[in-house]
Amino acid sequence: MHQNGWLTDAVARVRDDPRAIVRLFAAAGRHCRPEEDARTRLLLALPPETVPHWVDDLYRHGDAAERLAVLTALPSLPLGAEAVPLLHDALRTNDTRLIAAALGPYARHLDQHSWRHAVLKCVFLGVPLENVDHLDERADRELASMIAALHAERAAAGRELPPDARRLLDRIP
Repeated sequence: MHQNGWLTDAVARVRDDPRAIVRLFAAAGRHCRPEEDARTRLLLALPPETVPHWVDDLYRHGDAAERLAVLTALPSLPLGAEAVPLLHDALRTNDTRLIAAALGPYARHLDQHSWRHAVLKCVFLGVPLENVDHLDERADRELASMIAALHAERAAAGRELPPDARRLLDRIP
């Protein structure tokens, strides 16, 4: 079936029976490109009151691509802060794609302490800071202090801080 036909059919099936998303969410990667967009459309087809349950279920039982799709979709979904535990989970990994996605627009729900540590992890792992949504608005002296300490540690070891982290330090008053 043509990918748009497959997706149209899959969206209709999820609308009719939300439980169908389990199989269809996994299958989207075989039928559609980009798969994140297809998976977002499937999530948007769910009844709004079921979204927190399915987002959690699909993330926790999904492979890396499915987890990435869930994280990428979060800002588009009818959610408050219910999915913050998924961000915390992604930020505990060393999968740079998941970390970058966890710091997208939905990260506005992260408390400042968790957000700072996530940004520091980006610097540590070399995740480009351009992936961090509202970086300049949220960056504060505490984050600057944390990055400066990492910079000193790296300098003592003869290693550099990534250029985007040095530029961020220059921008924080």
